[in-house]
Amino acid sequence: MMDQASTTLKDDLRQSINWLASFGKTENGGVTRLLYDEAWQQAQQALAQKMSKSGLLVRFDDVGNLFGRLPGTEDNAPVILTGSHLDTVVDGGKYDGAFGVLASLLAVDRLRQQFGAPKRTLEVVALCEEEGSRFPISFWGSGSITGAYQQSDAAGLEDSSGVRFIDAMQQASFGKGDYPEPARNDIACFIETHVEQGVTLELEKNTWAAVTHIVGQQRYTITLTGESNHAGTTPMDRRHDAVYAAAQMIAHVIRRAKQARNGLVATVGRIKAAPNVPNVVPGSCSFTLDIRHHQSDVMNHFSDQALAYFRQQAQKSGISIQITKWMDARPVPLDPKLAELSYSLAQEAGIPCKKMVSGAGHDAQIFGSYCPTALMFVPSHNGISHSPNEFTKLDDLETGVQMLMKLLHHLAY
Repeated sequence: MMDQASTTLKDDLRQSINWLASFGKTENGGVTRLLYDEAWQQAQQALAQKMSKSGLLVRFDDVGNLFGRLPGTEDNAPVILTGSHLDTVVDGGKYDGAFGVLASLLAVDRLRQQFGAPKRTLEVVALCEEEGSRFPISFWGSGSITGAYQQSDAAGLEDSSGVRFIDAMQQASFGKGDYPEPARNDIACFIETHVEQGVTLELEKNTWAAVTHIVGQQRYTITLTGESNHAGTTPMDRRHDAVYAAAQMIAHVIRRAKQARNGLVATVGRIKAAPNVPNVVPGSCSFTLDIRHHQSDVMNHFSDQALAYFRQQAQKSGISIQITKWMDARPVPLDPKLAELSYSLAQEAGIPCKKMVSGAGHDAQIFGSYCPTALMFVPSHNGISHSPNEFTKLDDLETGVQMLMKLLHHLAY
């Protein structure tokens, strides 16, 4: 099957990746395609035409998810759904999400050409939104399908320009009841192929991975309040320096994460100080803390110890502390049978591969709590993603499509 499918696959991948990237192309060579904006609308409509030309039955749902259906011969059997998200971050890359959509379309089209109608219905999906780049909501597409979101959840949202979510949706011709409701109860499983967005596969010289878990995430904002004072006349032992206290806390938590050596990662991504001038001892400082691991107990234990240290250090420094948790996403184990099946298929094909944990969020984590779900990775060059410099070799993209074909063939035929 792989040899027959691969004769023009690289050419098709090259053409289709560049074609889809033209919708929302930026001056930097990146892509900006945000939920319901003009580039997003053009891309969804163009994809609908492409699906139709591939012999699929095409439809939208009422939030803008796009489906291309290859009917199976077994009536009333649940659907095998495969795809990824169409939206991007601002000035993002060509591959994040887009590759998963195109890989699914190419895989299903080639299976149809080689083997005809499947026993089980296959559907390709271009999910309308995953990134949270325009409105303060993420996974709108997969969340709407699985019932995690209702349209009322987006009612009060606005983008940075003050455009209301509901207005943007209706201007794009969705949210008016003209299409079927997005919630589904006919999905047997969800299969997603994605670029890794990290450097592990490339460093280990693997070309494909079966993902076993998607990490949980906890995010905090820590706000420290000390006392602003004169930088020249305040003795060092009389200062209540909020930035110095923050520096000690940050160094401690990063050092502990490095020492853990268990896959846990901790990141301080934003720091703000006030009054933020050179000649004043800073009286306040806030910073964010992002902690991720694929086991809840490990993540919780690390978080509890880190926050206890922060409180202890604040007390020693004579500084008040406020800790706000604003994200607590549990780890999601993906379906072990699908992971083992896909891994075995890769080994049989002689593909350099591994099982791994995803440190980034994906639509698969939303489906993973709803139906059996598989997530598969191909390498990201230098681990770069969410950037115009995002890149994956054609050989690796081809492997991703071939592995998707193998798994879909096993499940549907």
